[in-house]
Amino acid sequence: MGKDSEYYKDKRKHQIKRLRELLAVSPQFVRDFIYDKEMTAQTSTLISYSYDILTFLRYLQNSNPTFENYTTKDFKITELEALNSLDIIEYQHFLEFSDIEGEKHENNKKSISRKLSALRGLFKYHLEHENISSNPMALVKMPKIKKDKNIIRMNNNEVQAILEAVDKGNEQITERQRRYLDKTKQRDLAILTLMLGTGIRVSECAGLDLADVDLKANTITIVRKGGGQDILYFNYEIHNVLEDYITGERSFIIPADGHTDALFFSMQNKRISVDAIENLVKKYSKLVVKNKKITPHKLRSTYGTALYRSTGDIRLVADVLGHENINTTIDYYAAIEDEHKQRAANAVKYNNKE
Repeated sequence: MGKDSEYYKDKRKHQIKRLRELLAVSPQFVRDFIYDKEMTAQTSTLISYSYDILTFLRYLQNSNPTFENYTTKDFKITELEALNSLDIIEYQHFLEFSDIEGEKHENNKKSISRKLSALRGLFKYHLEHENISSNPMALVKMPKIKKDKNIIRMNNNEVQAILEAVDKGNEQITERQRRYLDKTKQRDLAILTLMLGTGIRVSECAGLDLADVDLKANTITIVRKGGGQDILYFNYEIHNVLEDYITGERSFIIPADGHTDALFFSMQNKRISVDAIENLVKKYSKLVVKNKKITPHKLRSTYGTALYRSTGDIRLVADVLGHENINTTIDYYAAIEDEHKQRAANAVKYNNKE
Protein backbone atom coordinates (compact mmCIF):
# COMPACT_ATOMS: atom_id res chain seq x y z
CA MET A 1 0.00 0.00 0.00
CA GLY A 2 1.32 3.44 -0.90
CA LYS A 3 5.10 3.69 -1.09
CA ASP A 4 5.42 0.22 0.48
CA SER A 5 3.59 -1.47 -2.40
CA GLU A 6 5.41 -3.95 -4.62
CA TYR A 7 5.01 -1.56 -7.53
CA TYR A 8 7.02 1.19 -5.86
CA LYS A 9 9.56 -1.25 -4.43
CA ASP A 10 10.18 -2.61 -7.94
CA LYS A 11 10.32 0.93 -9.33
CA ARG A 12 12.98 1.91 -6.79
CA LYS A 13 15.01 -1.23 -7.56
CA HIS A 14 14.84 -0.48 -11.29
CA GLN A 15 15.98 3.12 -10.75
CA ILE A 16 18.89 2.06 -8.55
CA LYS A 17 19.92 -0.51 -11.14
CA ARG A 18 19.76 2.08 -13.91
CA LEU A 19 21.83 4.58 -11.91
CA ARG A 20 24.50 1.95 -11.23
CA GLU A 21 24.65 1.11 -14.93
CA LEU A 22 25.27 4.77 -15.79
CA LEU A 23 27.87 5.21 -13.04
CA ALA A 24 29.66 2.07 -14.21
CA VAL A 25 30.60 3.82 -17.47
CA SER A 26 31.26 7.20 -15.84
CA PRO A 27 34.68 8.57 -14.82
CA GLN A 28 35.49 8.91 -11.12
CA PHE A 29 34.93 12.67 -11.03
CA VAL A 30 31.34 12.17 -12.21
CA ARG A 31 30.74 9.45 -9.62
CA ASP A 32 32.09 11.73 -6.89
CA PHE A 33 29.62 14.45 -7.92
CA ILE A 34 26.66 12.05 -8.02
CA TYR A 35 27.55 10.47 -4.67
CA ASP A 36 27.65 13.95 -3.14
CA LYS A 37 24.10 14.56 -4.37
CA GLU A 38 22.65 11.26 -3.12
CA MET A 39 21.45 12.62 0.22
CA THR A 40 19.60 15.58 -1.25
CA ALA A 41 18.33 14.42 -4.65
CA GLN A 42 15.91 11.75 -5.83
CA THR A 43 17.29 8.74 -7.67
CA SER A 44 15.43 9.80 -10.81
CA THR A 45 17.22 13.16 -10.65
CA LEU A 46 20.61 11.46 -10.24
CA ILE A 47 19.85 9.32 -13.28
CA SER A 48 19.11 12.47 -15.30
CA TYR A 49 22.31 14.15 -14.10
CA SER A 50 24.40 11.08 -14.97
CA TYR A 51 22.80 10.67 -18.38
CA ASP A 52 23.19 14.37 -19.26
CA ILE A 53 26.87 14.43 -18.26
CA LEU A 54 27.56 11.25 -20.22
CA THR A 55 25.86 12.85 -23.22
CA PHE A 56 28.36 15.71 -22.97
CA LEU A 57 31.31 13.31 -22.73
CA ARG A 58 30.11 11.40 -25.80
CA TYR A 59 29.73 14.69 -27.63
CA LEU A 60 33.38 15.46 -26.86
CA GLN A 61 34.41 12.01 -28.11
CA ASN A 62 32.75 12.70 -31.46
CA SER A 63 33.61 16.38 -31.89
CA ASN A 64 37.03 16.86 -30.28
CA PRO A 65 40.00 14.98 -31.82
CA THR A 66 41.74 14.97 -28.43
CA PHE A 67 39.13 12.56 -27.08
CA GLU A 68 38.28 10.46 -30.16
CA ASN A 69 39.93 7.33 -28.75
CA TYR A 70 38.60 7.82 -25.23
CA THR A 71 35.93 5.79 -23.51
CA THR A 72 33.63 7.76 -21.23
CA LYS A 73 35.57 6.43 -18.23
CA ASP A 74 38.89 7.82 -19.51
CA PHE A 75 38.00 11.48 -19.05
CA LYS A 76 39.63 13.52 -16.27
CA ILE A 77 38.17 16.64 -14.67
CA THR A 78 41.38 18.57 -15.40
CA GLU A 79 40.87 17.90 -19.11
CA LEU A 80 37.39 19.36 -18.96
CA GLU A 81 38.78 22.34 -17.06
CA ALA A 82 40.88 23.11 -20.16
CA LEU A 83 37.72 23.66 -22.19
CA ASN A 84 36.52 27.22 -22.70
CA SER A 85 33.13 28.87 -22.90
CA LEU A 86 33.07 28.54 -26.71
CA ASP A 87 33.30 24.76 -26.36
CA ILE A 88 30.25 24.80 -24.11
CA ILE A 89 28.36 27.12 -26.45
CA GLU A 90 29.06 24.78 -29.37
CA TYR A 91 27.68 21.94 -27.26
CA GLN A 92 24.64 24.10 -26.58
CA HIS A 93 24.10 24.43 -30.34
CA PHE A 94 24.50 20.67 -30.69
CA LEU A 95 21.80 20.13 -28.06
CA GLU A 96 19.49 22.52 -29.86
CA PHE A 97 19.56 20.56 -33.10
CA SER A 98 21.48 17.73 -34.72
CA ASP A 99 20.71 15.68 -37.83
CA ILE A 100 23.85 13.53 -37.63
CA GLU A 101 23.05 9.83 -38.04
CA GLY A 102 22.76 8.25 -34.61
CA GLU A 103 22.54 11.67 -32.92
CA LYS A 104 19.38 13.11 -34.43
CA HIS A 105 17.58 15.25 -31.89
CA GLU A 106 15.96 18.59 -31.25
CA ASN A 107 15.60 20.25 -27.84
CA ASN A 108 13.77 23.34 -26.72
CA LYS A 109 15.29 25.95 -24.39
CA LYS A 110 13.85 24.33 -21.29
CA SER A 111 15.41 20.95 -22.14
CA ILE A 112 18.76 22.54 -23.01
CA SER A 113 18.78 24.46 -19.72
CA ARG A 114 18.10 21.26 -17.79
CA LYS A 115 20.91 19.40 -19.55
CA LEU A 116 23.37 22.26 -19.01
CA SER A 117 22.44 22.52 -15.32
CA ALA A 118 23.97 19.09 -14.72
CA LEU A 119 27.26 20.32 -16.18
CA ARG A 120 27.05 23.56 -14.22
CA GLY A 121 26.59 21.56 -11.01
CA LEU A 122 29.48 19.26 -11.90
CA PHE A 123 31.96 22.11 -12.41
CA LYS A 124 30.71 23.98 -9.35
CA TYR A 125 31.22 20.89 -7.17
CA HIS A 126 34.80 20.34 -8.32
CA LEU A 127 35.63 24.05 -8.08
CA GLU A 128 34.41 24.10 -4.47
CA HIS A 129 36.47 20.98 -3.71
CA GLU A 130 39.52 22.60 -5.35
CA ASN A 131 39.86 19.83 -7.94
CA ILE A 132 39.87 22.54 -10.60
CA SER A 133 40.82 26.22 -10.44
CA SER A 134 38.53 27.59 -13.14
CA ASN A 135 35.01 26.94 -14.38
CA PRO A 136 34.50 26.66 -18.19
CA MET A 137 30.81 27.47 -17.71
CA ALA A 138 31.36 30.67 -15.74
CA LEU A 139 30.82 32.89 -18.80
CA VAL A 140 28.15 30.73 -20.46
CA LYS A 141 24.65 32.20 -20.36
CA MET A 142 21.88 29.77 -19.66
CA PRO A 143 18.95 29.83 -22.13
CA LYS A 144 16.32 32.36 -21.13
CA ILE A 145 13.02 30.60 -20.61
CA LYS A 146 9.97 32.77 -20.98
CA LYS A 147 7.18 31.94 -18.57
CA ASP A 148 3.97 31.36 -20.43
CA LYS A 149 0.90 32.72 -18.68
CA ASN A 150 -1.39 31.14 -21.27
CA ILE A 151 -1.55 27.77 -19.57
CA ILE A 152 -3.83 25.35 -21.37
CA ARG A 153 -6.73 24.16 -19.26
CA MET A 154 -10.32 23.09 -19.88
CA ASN A 155 -13.47 24.98 -19.00
CA ASN A 156 -16.50 23.35 -17.38
CA ASN A 157 -18.21 22.64 -20.70
CA GLU A 158 -15.11 20.90 -22.04
CA VAL A 159 -14.75 18.84 -18.85
CA GLN A 160 -18.35 17.65 -19.15
CA ALA A 161 -17.84 16.93 -22.85
CA ILE A 162 -14.77 14.77 -22.32
CA LEU A 163 -16.49 12.75 -19.57
CA GLU A 164 -19.55 12.34 -21.77
CA ALA A 165 -17.30 11.15 -24.60
CA VAL A 166 -16.21 8.24 -22.39
CA ASP A 167 -19.80 7.33 -21.69
CA LYS A 168 -21.24 7.82 -25.17
CA GLY A 169 -18.42 8.56 -27.59
CA ASN A 170 -19.62 10.99 -30.26
CA GLU A 171 -21.36 10.86 -33.59
CA GLN A 172 -18.07 10.59 -35.51
CA ILE A 173 -16.84 7.28 -34.06
CA THR A 174 -17.53 4.01 -35.84
CA GLU A 175 -19.51 1.15 -34.36
CA ARG A 176 -16.29 -0.85 -34.02
CA GLN A 177 -14.66 1.99 -32.09
CA ARG A 178 -17.73 2.22 -29.87
CA ARG A 179 -17.56 -1.50 -29.01
CA TYR A 180 -13.87 -1.11 -28.14
CA LEU A 181 -14.56 1.91 -25.92
CA ASP A 182 -17.33 0.01 -24.15
CA LYS A 183 -14.83 -2.59 -22.94
CA THR A 184 -12.98 -0.03 -20.83
CA LYS A 185 -15.71 2.56 -20.27
CA GLN A 186 -15.86 2.23 -16.47
CA ARG A 187 -12.05 2.23 -16.14
CA ASP A 188 -11.58 5.24 -18.41
CA LEU A 189 -14.35 7.21 -16.71
CA ALA A 190 -12.85 6.42 -13.29
CA ILE A 191 -9.36 7.53 -14.38
CA LEU A 192 -10.50 10.78 -15.97
CA THR A 193 -12.92 11.68 -13.17
CA LEU A 194 -10.29 10.91 -10.54
CA MET A 195 -7.61 13.01 -12.25
CA LEU A 196 -9.97 15.91 -12.94
CA GLY A 197 -11.35 15.76 -9.38
CA THR A 198 -8.11 15.48 -7.41
CA GLY A 199 -5.35 16.87 -9.66
CA ILE A 200 -3.11 13.82 -9.20
CA ARG A 201 -0.19 13.32 -11.57
CA VAL A 202 -0.35 10.62 -14.23
CA SER A 203 2.42 8.68 -12.45
CA GLU A 204 0.50 8.86 -9.17
CA CYS A 205 -2.59 7.51 -10.92
CA ALA A 206 -0.72 4.63 -12.59
CA GLY A 207 0.85 3.68 -9.25
CA LEU A 208 -2.44 3.30 -7.38
CA ASP A 209 -3.24 -0.07 -5.82
CA LEU A 210 -6.75 -1.25 -5.00
CA ALA A 211 -5.80 -1.05 -1.31
CA ASP A 212 -4.99 2.66 -1.76
CA VAL A 213 -8.69 3.43 -2.26
CA ASP A 214 -10.89 3.82 0.82
CA LEU A 215 -14.50 4.17 -0.28
CA LYS A 216 -15.70 4.55 3.31
CA ALA A 217 -13.51 7.57 4.04
CA ASN A 218 -13.47 8.72 0.39
CA THR A 219 -9.68 8.90 0.28
CA ILE A 220 -6.81 7.70 -1.89
CA THR A 221 -3.25 7.13 -0.73
CA ILE A 222 -0.76 8.30 -3.34
CA VAL A 223 3.02 8.43 -3.68
CA ARG A 224 4.25 11.85 -4.71
CA LYS A 225 6.93 12.57 -7.31
CA GLY A 226 9.56 12.92 -4.59
CA GLY A 227 8.67 9.57 -2.99
CA GLY A 228 6.61 10.92 -0.09
CA GLN A 229 3.19 9.50 0.74
CA ASP A 230 0.03 11.60 0.85
CA ILE A 231 -3.69 11.11 1.42
CA LEU A 232 -6.22 12.98 -0.70
CA TYR A 233 -9.98 13.22 -0.23
CA PHE A 234 -12.48 12.92 -3.05
CA ASN A 235 -16.16 13.71 -3.54
CA TYR A 236 -19.11 11.40 -4.11
CA GLU A 237 -18.95 11.79 -7.88
CA ILE A 238 -15.52 10.18 -7.78
CA HIS A 239 -16.73 7.70 -5.15
CA ASN A 240 -19.48 6.52 -7.49
CA VAL A 241 -17.32 6.02 -10.59
CA LEU A 242 -14.61 4.25 -8.58
CA GLU A 243 -17.15 1.96 -6.95
CA ASP A 244 -18.76 1.19 -10.32
CA TYR A 245 -15.37 0.30 -11.80
CA ILE A 246 -14.15 -1.75 -8.82
CA THR A 247 -17.37 -3.77 -8.52
CA GLY A 248 -17.85 -3.85 -12.29
CA GLU A 249 -15.11 -4.11 -14.92
CA ARG A 250 -12.28 -4.68 -12.45
CA SER A 251 -14.02 -7.57 -10.71
CA PHE A 252 -13.94 -9.59 -13.96
CA ILE A 253 -10.24 -9.07 -14.65
CA ILE A 254 -7.79 -11.92 -14.06
CA PRO A 255 -4.57 -10.00 -13.37
CA ALA A 256 -1.29 -11.06 -14.95
CA ASP A 257 1.39 -12.37 -12.59
CA GLY A 258 2.85 -9.60 -10.46
CA HIS A 259 -0.01 -7.17 -11.17
CA THR A 260 -2.68 -8.41 -8.76
CA ASP A 261 -2.67 -5.32 -6.53
CA ALA A 262 -3.09 -2.70 -9.26
CA LEU A 263 -6.19 -0.51 -9.31
CA PHE A 264 -6.23 0.16 -13.04
CA PHE A 265 -5.37 -2.45 -15.68
CA SER A 266 -4.39 -2.43 -19.32
CA MET A 267 -6.09 -4.60 -21.95
CA GLN A 268 -3.32 -7.14 -21.23
CA ASN A 269 -4.49 -7.34 -17.59
CA LYS A 270 -1.30 -5.68 -16.38
CA ARG A 271 -1.01 -2.47 -14.35
CA ILE A 272 -1.85 0.40 -16.65
CA SER A 273 1.21 2.38 -17.71
CA VAL A 274 1.78 6.13 -17.76
CA ASP A 275 1.89 5.99 -21.58
CA ALA A 276 -1.47 4.20 -21.71
CA ILE A 277 -3.12 6.86 -19.53
CA GLU A 278 -1.61 9.60 -21.68
CA ASN A 279 -2.99 7.89 -24.78
CA LEU A 280 -6.51 7.50 -23.39
CA VAL A 281 -6.59 11.18 -22.35
CA LYS A 282 -5.47 12.12 -25.85
CA LYS A 283 -8.01 9.76 -27.43
CA TYR A 284 -11.04 11.19 -25.67
CA SER A 285 -9.97 14.82 -25.75
CA LYS A 286 -9.48 14.69 -29.53
CA LEU A 287 -13.15 13.73 -29.86
CA VAL A 288 -14.49 16.84 -28.16
CA VAL A 289 -11.73 19.40 -27.44
CA LYS A 290 -10.29 19.87 -30.90
CA ASN A 291 -8.69 23.29 -30.45
CA LYS A 292 -6.53 22.36 -27.42
CA LYS A 293 -3.83 19.77 -26.94
CA ILE A 294 -5.01 18.04 -23.76
CA THR A 295 -2.58 15.89 -21.75
CA PRO A 296 -2.83 14.42 -18.24
CA HIS A 297 -0.94 17.46 -16.98
CA LYS A 298 -3.64 19.69 -18.48
CA LEU A 299 -6.21 17.78 -16.41
CA ARG A 300 -4.11 18.66 -13.38
CA SER A 301 -4.01 22.30 -14.48
CA THR A 302 -7.78 22.26 -14.94
CA TYR A 303 -8.32 20.99 -11.40
CA GLY A 304 -5.82 23.40 -9.84
CA THR A 305 -7.40 26.35 -11.66
CA ALA A 306 -10.92 25.35 -10.60
CA LEU A 307 -9.81 24.89 -6.99
CA TYR A 308 -8.10 28.30 -6.91
CA ARG A 309 -11.10 30.03 -8.48
CA SER A 310 -13.38 28.38 -5.94
CA THR A 311 -11.29 29.02 -2.81
CA GLY A 312 -8.83 31.80 -3.65
CA ASP A 313 -6.40 29.91 -1.38
CA ILE A 314 -3.10 29.43 -3.22
CA ARG A 315 -1.58 27.53 -0.27
CA LEU A 316 -4.43 25.03 -0.36
CA VAL A 317 -3.85 24.51 -4.10
CA ALA A 318 -0.11 24.01 -3.50
CA ASP A 319 -0.80 21.49 -0.73
CA VAL A 320 -3.35 19.46 -2.68
CA LEU A 321 -1.23 19.40 -5.85
CA GLY A 322 1.87 18.44 -3.87
CA HIS A 323 4.01 21.45 -4.84
CA GLU A 324 6.95 21.59 -2.44
CA ASN A 325 7.59 25.22 -3.36
CA ILE A 326 4.55 27.49 -3.33
CA ASN A 327 6.24 29.71 -5.93
CA THR A 328 5.62 26.91 -8.42
CA THR A 329 1.90 27.28 -7.76
CA ILE A 330 1.99 31.07 -7.79
CA ASP A 331 3.80 31.14 -11.14
CA TYR A 332 1.55 28.48 -12.58
CA TYR A 333 -1.73 30.15 -11.74
CA ALA A 334 -0.59 33.74 -12.20
CA ALA A 335 -2.74 33.91 -15.33
CA ILE A 336 -5.86 33.79 -13.16
CA GLU A 337 -4.85 37.11 -11.65
CA ASP A 338 -5.27 38.63 -15.12
CA GLU A 339 -8.92 37.59 -14.98
CA HIS A 340 -9.27 39.46 -11.69
CA LYS A 341 -7.78 42.56 -13.33
CA GLN A 342 -10.16 42.25 -16.27
CA ARG A 343 -13.11 42.13 -13.91
CA ALA A 344 -11.75 45.18 -12.09
CA ALA A 345 -11.71 47.12 -15.36
CA ASN A 346 -15.48 46.87 -15.60
CA ALA A 347 -16.30 46.96 -11.91
CA VAL A 348 -16.39 50.74 -11.48
CA LYS A 349 -18.31 53.07 -13.78
CA TYR A 350 -18.72 56.80 -13.15
CA ASN A 351 -20.81 57.82 -16.09
CA ASN A 352 -23.90 55.72 -15.36
CA LYS A 353 -27.04 57.81 -15.56
CA GLU A 354 -29.65 56.87 -13.01
